[in-house]
Amino acid sequence: MDTQIKNKSELLRGGQFLVKETKAEDVFTPEDFSEEQKMMRDSVKEFVDREIVPKKERFEHKDYALTEEIMRKAGELGLLGVVVPEEYGGLGMGFVTTMLVCDYISGATGSIATAFGAHTGIGTLPITLYGTEEQIRKYVPKLATGEWFGAYALTEPGAGSDANSGKTKAVLSEDGKYYSITGQKMWISNAGFCNTFIVFARIEDDKNITGFIVENDPSNGISLGDEEKKLGIHSSSTRQVFFNETKVQAENMLGGRGEGFKIAMNALNVGRIKLAAASLDAQRRVITEAVKYANERIQFKVPISSFGAIKLKLAEMATNAYVSESASYRAAKNIEDRIALRVAQGNSHQEAELKGVEEYAIECSILKVAVSEDIQNCADEGIQIFGGMGFSADTPMEAAWRDARIARIYEGTNEINRMLAVGMLVKKAMKGHVDLLNPAQAVASELMGIPSFETPDYSELLSEEKEMIAKLKKVFLMVAGSAVQKYGTELEEHQQTLMAAADILIEIYMAESGILRTEKNAKRFGKDTQKEQLAMAQLYLYHAVDIITVKAKEAILSFSEGDEQRMMLMGLKRFTKYQNTPNIGELRRTIADKVISENQYPF
Repeated sequence: MDTQIKNKSELLRGGQFLVKETKAEDVFTPEDFSEEQKMMRDSVKEFVDREIVPKKERFEHKDYALTEEIMRKAGELGLLGVVVPEEYGGLGMGFVTTMLVCDYISGATGSIATAFGAHTGIGTLPITLYGTEEQIRKYVPKLATGEWFGAYALTEPGAGSDANSGKTKAVLSEDGKYYSITGQKMWISNAGFCNTFIVFARIEDDKNITGFIVENDPSNGISLGDEEKKLGIHSSSTRQVFFNETKVQAENMLGGRGEGFKIAMNALNVGRIKLAAASLDAQRRVITEAVKYANERIQFKVPISSFGAIKLKLAEMATNAYVSESASYRAAKNIEDRIALRVAQGNSHQEAELKGVEEYAIECSILKVAVSEDIQNCADEGIQIFGGMGFSADTPMEAAWRDARIARIYEGTNEINRMLAVGMLVKKAMKGHVDLLNPAQAVASELMGIPSFETPDYSELLSEEKEMIAKLKKVFLMVAGSAVQKYGTELEEHQQTLMAAADILIEIYMAESGILRTEKNAKRFGKDTQKEQLAMAQLYLYHAVDIITVKAKEAILSFSEGDEQRMMLMGLKRFTKYQNTPNIGELRRTIADKVISENQYPF
């Protein structure tokens, strides 16, 4: 048993996708959902179509009471407690199921997506993961059922991305029984109707902030600013919160003194992958609305869906949605397996969940960036397909586009997450958790050698695509390896190089996820059933190769010169060269025709 767990744990490290080949049969895909998971998905969809979709107009007109009402109903159905262990009033379901609920409840309006995410994620999880038994028993059952709602108060006017620089103070009373909290927090989701805040404040001159569970009692020095006027998510309550000597019992400290920054960051890791999930059904719904309109809209005596320019858009939208979904559920299952592994090794549920998500923090950042950008592009193209009508608030695209825009900002901006993804990978390499050094040296040696001129055998399904992924990983190792060698620990100061390396990393993970899902399904359901999925995997990879070529060249030209630069540019050419370039027009037609004939996102 021990060796089995050890081997499994070796397979399951975050970031290792870059240096270890992942087999198709080892990835989890949406086609692997259990009957229980499918039932959960269908009940959430039914809830959204009954309770949210018919009221979309009200969400656009700042109906905060409606958001609260829908959240209560979600609580009554158990949807707010999916991840909460049963002994604390939740459903105690696995990580994949929590992703699934977050995915399908978030697609119809960003207002509910935000309220749900803020409550179930950063509003409840810090207590579940870091709370004492007393704290958990006191607060979590109420939060799991929707009797109470939670909010998370980290950001301040002067402390956004630099979260640990907050000025809010916590002063211990002389008798040591309580802390007085004074300070200002902003952009607090759910502030208008929450019962508890997770508040981060600094004790004395501590280097790191400390977390507290604070009950929302206006008579205890807590006051709220007006509802913020926002571009989107109109019915998500977002307010400033002011604390004026708010008394908090000492036993309401969350975790230990100075552990607030760690709590905040780990809560955000979960938030990041859940934000990716929250952007999935939004893509499916936008694509469905867009193709329905394209099939109905007649111009030049034919539906506009028959035009190549519209097919191009639908194909690209569907491809990104398919790959987003593939990568999100691949990582979710890795986290779930890691949690199970730690429980089997004797960790508490708290410890297992914390370490399981922390292990995949790189993937969480990758997904947050990629999927938030996909939903923005998807909604943008949705407006374009609707044409002038897309710009009108009477059609669904305008609100979808505005709601999507926040996803690139919260849970850490996409710029911060890009730098984090590469930074965390380099740190893991230095700790010996991911061996980047030896593979990077192997690539450097390969650059000095003579390339093979043999024609490879690509007769096996997706074998050229998988070979291309292996070569793209060499591009990352070449670029990142040289950058680390050149800058060492000062790499973090070279943000343009980090951003380029992050884009390479992101495209590798996403493209590989699409390919592995498709290969797994082609093997078990038959190649003929996956014609469009094969086209999507190939189309996404083609774009990934292009993006990686541009970003790698940018980085190489920025930090190298002379022979080293020439060598790396030659290597880049070699590692991004197709033996058989795909027919992009044909791939797009194949995908679009399927979407058009089904009149919805069909995958």
